[in-house]
Amino acid sequence: MATRPEERMMEPDMNPADLWIEEVYTDRRIGTLRKLTPVKGDGERDDSRDVQWVGETQVLSQLGTLPITFPLEAETLEEAAKKFGGEAKKAIERTVRELQEMRRQAASSIVIPQGGLPPMPPGGVPGGGKIQIP
Repeated sequence: MATRPEERMMEPDMNPADLWIEEVYTDRRIGTLRKLTPVKGDGERDDSRDVQWVGETQVLSQLGTLPITFPLEAETLEEAAKKFGGEAKKAIERTVRELQEMRRQAASSIVIPQGGLPPMPPGGVPGGGKIQIP
């Protein structure tokens, strides 16, 4: 039995077993550090899960500003700040490669009109398929 598209959509429910407090730090110049601290449903610190650090920056592209987000392996704010530059550079390079690959795939795709190709006349393409210059 086929399902309707709206039935396949994920319910927008929050997972009470996977909640985090988010603290934001910035140098107001190059990027943002986010400290994600796991909490229980009552808001108390969940010591069974580790704190996570996420770096965020932006680059200017032909389409406008492109946000870049990347994980940082760090224990402290200072350690996250020191690792930010190297990890941001890797994330930007990875994003550029992914965009180039997407562009390459789009350029090599064949587009067939909605109604399909027109029927071929008996004997093949008129003129033998050769380019003719008048």
